[in-house]
Order: sequence, then structure tokens, then C-alpha cells
Amino acid sequence: MNASSPVVAIYPGSFDPITRGHEDIARRTLRVADRLIIAVAHTATQSKNSLFDVDERLELMRLVFAEEDRVEACAFSGLLVDFARARDVRFVIRGLRAVSDFEYELQMAQMNRELWPDLETVFLAPEVDYSFLSSSLVREVARLGGDVSRFVSPVVAQRVREKLAVG
Repeated sequence: MNASSPVVAIYPGSFDPITRGHEDIARRTLRVADRLIIAVAHTATQSKNSLFDVDERLELMRLVFAEEDRVEACAFSGLLVDFARARDVRFVIRGLRAVSDFEYELQMAQMNRELWPDLETVFLAPEVDYSFLSSSLVREVARLGGDVSRFVSPVVAQRVREKLAVG
């Protein structure tokens, strides 16, 4: 990457579902990056409690960021460093809500640097209004009949309602 190359960042996660906190981190990333790849991870641990499958999550992201042509949503499996290296992306963005997030994310960032020293991780704190918010909390509240419309975009809230009405 040279000085004239566009800065591309990867924002990995499960995003099940994408929350206002995720949106906040993604949009603020575009202040320092020219493009953002939101990378939905395929992992075995998600299958037990997931609300949306990976294709549904990708569709929701494309709807949420429909007005932003600098955001791309795609799925990946395996190591994040391999995904990043294959795309020649050396900038990973991670959101930190609390100290407990930092401990885990620091370990991941250090491991990723051991696996590929050219990969940098940048941490962003969400807006205060979203500092408590997680996809798992949104899923739990929704499954228990609570209104999650304050925590997700309207299209996501609608899809959550539809999913739980049939499920």
C-alpha cells in the first residue's frame, strides 16, 4: 500500500443482527477510510443461538447501507488475517464497549499481528447511547417480546419481528 492507495478497512463480526452500535462504528470508520468491508463471519458457535443466517445478515447490511456506496458486505470463514491478506487490506476496525471487550480484542489483535505483522487493528468506542448494546442482547429482548426498534434500524426491526413471528 502506498500513499496514493485508497485506505480500505475490514470490520469483522457476526452482526446477528446488525445494531445501531455497529452502524455507528461503520459510519465513523468512513471518516478515516475510503472504503469499508463489513465481513460477516461463518462460525460454528453462532449456529446455536443465531436469529439470521449469514445470507440474511448480508442482505440486512446491504439494506442498512444502501445509500453508502463505500460500504461492502461479504461473508468469510477461516482466519481473518487470510481474508484480509487475500484482499490486500491491512486495517481492521473493532468496536469496544467496555473493558471486558478490550481484554478479548487486545488478545485477538495481538494474535492477528503474530499471524500477519502487516495487519493493524484500530479500536473505536461507540457513541455513549450504544455503549451497552450487543446483538445478543437485541436477540434476547426480541425473543422475549420486547421492542428493539431503538437499537436497530427500521428495516432490521421489521425483519426481526417477521423472523420471530414465524419462528
